[in-house]
Amino acid sequence: MGLFDMFKKKDAPAASAAPATPADVSAETGDDVLSAPVAGRVIKMTDVPDPVFSGEVLGRGCAIWPEDDVVYAPVSGTVTVSMGHAAGIQGDNGIEVLVHVGVDTVNLQGKGFTGFAKQGDTVRAGQPLLKMDRSVIADAGYADCVVLAVSNTAEFSDIELAVEPDSTIPAGAQVLKVTK
Repeated sequence: MGLFDMFKKKDAPAASAAPATPADVSAETGDDVLSAPVAGRVIKMTDVPDPVFSGEVLGRGCAIWPEDDVVYAPVSGTVTVSMGHAAGIQGDNGIEVLVHVGVDTVNLQGKGFTGFAKQGDTVRAGQPLLKMDRSVIADAGYADCVVLAVSNTAEFSDIELAVEPDSTIPAGAQVLKVTK
């Protein structure tokens, strides 16, 4: 070490890197298709353990008990809302969706969630929206079902499951069929 080495600026500690965005999944798409936002067991919306969702107040759809922690866009479009545990998307096909992770997870105030898309972003079906830490959700005593609601339900004649209830499907598989 030379005399002037002690006056040299030390390298700043490396900032913690942003978490890597997971790879896209292949998603079934179409004007009347919503793909599964997460891999897992599909249930009817009326079986979601929350009266707002099960009463279809925020729209008709379904939910999935997840097997993984990454939640993907169920439709291509523009992110209209991004808030840790939930995302809204205005689909290019005219379908407006709400993807909501868990029941009462708003109380976590973002803890246990990593977002990959923000309001105003354009997303493709199968693109990662967020990652959840299922242990944080469980430790807080909340259910981690991933709700997929068509928020503009009134604009369609029917919204139905494309698979049998209790089926286990991969992320990106067709899960809802929307009829104009």
